Amino acid sequence: MNMDAKTENSSNGFSPEINLEKLHKMAAEVILLGTFLLRLLNAALVLVTDSLARVLGSSLLRRHFHLMLSALVVFGPLLSLWASQYSVFANSNHYLYRKFLTSTWGWTCVFTGSFILLLSISAHRSPSLLLRRHLSRMGVVGLLWWGCRRLLTLLEDAAGTCYEPMTPAGDTQGGTSSVQPLLLLHEDQTKASCLKAAMVWRGYEVSQDVLIVCLCCLLLVEEMSVFGRHLAQTKALQRSPGAPLRFIFLLCVALLAVWMFLLMCLLAHFPKFPSQHLGGALGYLVWRGLYQGWYRLKQSWAGPGLPAEGLLTTTDIDKQP
Repeated sequence: MNMDAKTENSSNGFSPEINLEKLHKMAAEVILLGTFLLRLLNAALVLVTDSLARVLGSSLLRRHFHLMLSALVVFGPLLSLWASQYSVFANSNHYLYRKFLTSTWGWTCVFTGSFILLLSISAHRSPSLLLRRHLSRMGVVGLLWWGCRRLLTLLEDAAGTCYEPMTPAGDTQGGTSSVQPLLLLHEDQTKASCLKAAMVWRGYEVSQDVLIVCLCCLLLVEEMSVFGRHLAQTKALQRSPGAPLRFIFLLCVALLAVWMFLLMCLLAHFPKFPSQHLGGALGYLVWRGLYQGWYRLKQSWAGPGLPAEGLLTTTDIDKQP
């Protein structure tokens, strides 16, 4: 009889009663667990970003980072003595080179621009100040990089020559010859068209890869060094910079680590003397002329200004080394 009753109830569309109280209890436990995990992640984010901001904002790092980068460029090719040719980074078609090296400035511009935008919002500054000063620094560097790339390409085409390998006469008769293949000169070829045609290009060049990687590393350190002083200012005002700003700052630090690792791989696996040294020197000169020269001018109309101007108090700016 019981089995017949259950069968009749199920056939009529009835189901066992759902305990709503148990569902509410389970939902409350899930929400409590999620809140605990979010607080734990937020505490870890605060701890990590505070430590990194303290390191990047220290005067010791800011005054000597360019020296460390210069030493890496000068002595980095010596790493090729210990670098293995069977390493995954010895392949020029590696994912790291294809996805990051060809768009170094794009990655740096997106991450640094996002950091500057969120920092300006956290400091409650006007959008006009953000566009006129801080984001304009990225535009100036972008224009200089475009101009340097065009100028270096023109100089390389003017200083180099294109050669086409020729097959020795002995090879056409089926014999072997120890004479080196002759080279047929093509004077009307550019470097890009020469390499695209699978010919040989000989001439002087400046490594544009090392130039832009060094410049982006120096730019990231300059722009992110403000975050430590911004944290001190918000703490004094009993405000919080917010998790999005801390997260994008952490991404910028990760990008800086990627650029340093990429530079080390280029110097160790693909050493080119003196083109890489010239590229690093040119990147240093661009940074020196902008952040140590033009941006330090006191007149507001003369340039965008330093990263701290307008975002920090006057006392904090005066303490800047």
